[in-house]
Amino acid sequence: MPAADAHDDVERGRTAGRGVASGLRTQEWDNPARGAFDGVATTSGGAKPDPILVADGVERTFGGLRAVAVDHLEVQRGAITGLIGPNGAGKTTLFNLLTGFDRPDHGRVVFDGEVASGVPSYTLASKGMVRTFQLTKVLAKMSVLDNMMLAAQSQSGESMFRGLTRGWRAQEADVRARALDLLDQFNLTHMQDEFAGALSGGQRKLLEMARSMMATPRLIMLDEPMAGVNPALTQSLLGHVKRLRSEGITVVFVEHDMDVVREISDWVVVMAEGQIIAEGKPDAIGANQAVIDAYLGSSHAALTEEIITGHAPGVAASNGSGVIEGDVATQRRLAEDAVEEQE
Repeated sequence: MPAADAHDDVERGRTAGRGVASGLRTQEWDNPARGAFDGVATTSGGAKPDPILVADGVERTFGGLRAVAVDHLEVQRGAITGLIGPNGAGKTTLFNLLTGFDRPDHGRVVFDGEVASGVPSYTLASKGMVRTFQLTKVLAKMSVLDNMMLAAQSQSGESMFRGLTRGWRAQEADVRARALDLLDQFNLTHMQDEFAGALSGGQRKLLEMARSMMATPRLIMLDEPMAGVNPALTQSLLGHVKRLRSEGITVVFVEHDMDVVREISDWVVVMAEGQIIAEGKPDAIGANQAVIDAYLGSSHAALTEEIITGHAPGVAASNGSGVIEGDVATQRRLAEDAVEEQE
């Protein structure tokens, strides 16, 4: 998409761009990661064909609480990897450790062949690893356009010496054109001159994703990008994530909505109690017993199955006359009572 004409094509006050964002909902994007996980072991920490991000022995404790203890994790280049797990599993803490917003107590993180452990987040961003936040971070008293332009890397105006010359003007014009083009793609053209603090929650999510693209990333880490977003905007965000993959950008995202995870993920990593307990393709991960136990607890999962099927796992349901026998009947009554109390 040519950046030079972006400013000329933008009409101030429009409520949408050139139809790019709306078309994302139905467009089929190429998936360069298709087939990349064929034959990959579904065990935790399984090797990937071409990992862009590797974590080894990463641990982080807060007081006496071990928040993260990841033995080994590899993220496949060019794929969309979903990171799921119950609340408190350590997903955001792991994100902070991988992206330089926190330092691990032990272990090493490698990004595209270079050690990333202990490297500041802004340095990692300049190398191509950027992230968004569960709670959106915008510069509320700056315009939407200025928020975008600020994210461009290696700007001449950031140097006092070069800022005194006129050489920065041409670069700023290019940055502005690129920012306007991205705002158009993300359906935010009509908000370019508004304060970022005036955006809705969903629009802030779009702004964060668009702003991350200003850094020309190779890896984008999205922390719950769909949280608090209405269904229509969710579909637009999903389209943007798929488009990133089609452009060869690696995406890792945290999400609780399993429908979203199944729709866009090539691979899913599951965390519980700070550890990676399972990995696999989206269609298979929901049937993994370790995942079921992590979300429901093993005893709760067994009782739920007993209610649904009419018998406890591994126990005959009846004696042939339709009457559930002994302990099974007792378990069922207890399970039903527990469900009624919760309701």
